[in-house]
Amino acid sequence: MAKIRTLDGLDVRGKKVLLRADLNVPVRDGQVTDTTRIDRLAPTVQELARGGARIVLMSHFGRPKGRDPKESLAPLVPTIARQLGLPVAFADDCIGAAAERAVAQLQDGHVLLLENLRFHKGEEANDAGFAKGLAKLGDLYVDDAFSAAHRAHASIAGITQLLPAYAGRGMEAELRALDQALGSPERPVLAIVGGAKVSTKLELLGNLVGKVNALVLGGGMANTFLAARGLDIGTSLCERDMLEQAHAIEEEARKKGCDIILPIDAVVAEKFAAGQTPQTVAVNAVPRDRMILDIGPVSIHKISGRLDGCRTIVWNGPLGAFEISPFNKGTIAIACAVGELTKKGKLISIGGGGDTVAALNAAGVEDAFTYVSTAGGAFLEWMEGKELPGVAPLIC
Repeated sequence: MAKIRTLDGLDVRGKKVLLRADLNVPVRDGQVTDTTRIDRLAPTVQELARGGARIVLMSHFGRPKGRDPKESLAPLVPTIARQLGLPVAFADDCIGAAAERAVAQLQDGHVLLLENLRFHKGEEANDAGFAKGLAKLGDLYVDDAFSAAHRAHASIAGITQLLPAYAGRGMEAELRALDQALGSPERPVLAIVGGAKVSTKLELLGNLVGKVNALVLGGGMANTFLAARGLDIGTSLCERDMLEQAHAIEEEARKKGCDIILPIDAVVAEKFAAGQTPQTVAVNAVPRDRMILDIGPVSIHKISGRLDGCRTIVWNGPLGAFEISPFNKGTIAIACAVGELTKKGKLISIGGGGDTVAALNAAGVEDAFTYVSTAGGAFLEWMEGKELPGVAPLIC
């Protein structure tokens, strides 16, 4: 792992610390339904508070087109304060006179939340003037929002040209876990990649075959690979225009010594909907009027067997249509196997991506994994081998 600047040894007493968070949390009927991102921010905020910093929180929320009360961060203040265990003041703007007055009133160890960064176009445009307006509010900058690290926005990239930049504890933990997964992993390494389309994960697959010892493919993208091998997959989701790319990925995997593992059998049904009658068939015997919706028991057994010989697992995407029972059995079975091996100390397991987190939660094994990233796009771009705008400035 590249050496990054962290909070270790940093004297923050009396200093205004601009802390980039990701408070873009799910809200229903005015209530936060998942506090995970706030909870993971707490160690950084609490450490800075103990050190006597004046903490200025900033974040985006939703995709507003200008100032929109429906996208204000103000309603989140009680939940943020409760989860952080600290009182949180609020400024009704993130730059300008209102923000500057609120920051001026901050005392050592206290917290202020700025209004939604995206109320200003300069945030997403990485505008130098907007970044300068933010920088006026702080003495130093701490980034604890890995989930936004793939965005070259003013509060993530531009501001690092104006203030000394450091990684928060959440960012530090995420980068350490990701390094365990693909940077300098314990081998053998197996990656599990699911999801609907090859086209959305082409760069990811191309990068992984050069880094892992085995690659398990599931979900709709596995159908495309099966079709590329000449199998009739019935009415299954398949990107017919990606067959050549699937061939190319398999060829590259052979050159790099990466074993691509596809389903041997599958659970099929007439359509993707509740109340269907499932049928288990070999992948070379899929009825023409049926679609593949999950991996079958033989495939589960084979993948579970491969897990036993691995030291590191990286997981992105479910292996089937896990949203509807009984097409969630394959994902749950493999997730439970990974969780059990991790608890026994036999595996280092790293999972990430929106559907992945939901699938692991559904299986009840999120806490059993070594690390589960709440980042979506940033996790994927990191797995694709890309340099992230929010990480590069933190490297010593």
